[in-house]
Amino acid sequence: MYPTRHKAEEILVEAVQCNPGPWEAHSRVAARCAKQIAEACQGINAEKAYVLGLLHDIGRKFGVKHLGHVYDGWKYMLACGYDEVAKICLTHSFNEGKLEGYIGRFDITEEQTEEIRHALQDTELDDYDKLIQLCDSIAAAEGVVDMEVRMEDIRRRYGSYPQSKWDKNVELKEYFDRKAGRDIYEIVRKTES
Repeated sequence: MYPTRHKAEEILVEAVQCNPGPWEAHSRVAARCAKQIAEACQGINAEKAYVLGLLHDIGRKFGVKHLGHVYDGWKYMLACGYDEVAKICLTHSFNEGKLEGYIGRFDITEEQTEEIRHALQDTELDDYDKLIQLCDSIAAAEGVVDMEVRMEDIRRRYGSYPQSKWDKNVELKEYFDRKAGRDIYEIVRKTES
C-alpha cells in the first residue's frame, strides 16, 4: 500500500516544515527520475515509482540523522499503513541488501540497528527498491548528476565509499539501461514532467 501522489505531496510538505533542508529538492529529483525511468520500462508503475521516490527520505522529517532517517521513515510509514513506502525507506540506503554497506553514522540504538538488520535479511528487493536506489544515486538537490559525481561527493563528505557499493550502483544503472532499452541518463535529463 502506498499513498496517492497528492497525499504523498502533502506528507512531504508537512515533513519539510518539521525539518527544512535540501533533502526536499533531492527527494523531488529522485521522484521525477523514478517516474521517467518507470515510464520507459515494462512492468513498473510510473505513479507508484514517483510516490516511492518522493517519500524515500521521509524519515528526515524527524531531524538531521544518518541511519536514524532510515529507521524513522520505515517506522513512520508502517504506522501510516503505507507498507510499500516503508519498505523503500528501509531499503533505499542498502543496495547490497545488508546493513554493513551503510555509509554514515549509526545514530540509533543497538536494538533499532538489529531491527533494521533483521528486516533487511527478510526483505527481497524488487524493481521498485532497485529503481529508488538508482535514483537516489543520481539525484542531487540541484538536479540529476552523474552517478560517479554523486558517489565522489558522498566519499568526500563521509570519508569513504565502499567499492562493492559503488559497483552495485553501476550494476543498477546497467540493469535499468537494459530494461529501458537506452541509457537512463537520456531519459532523466529530459525536462520535468
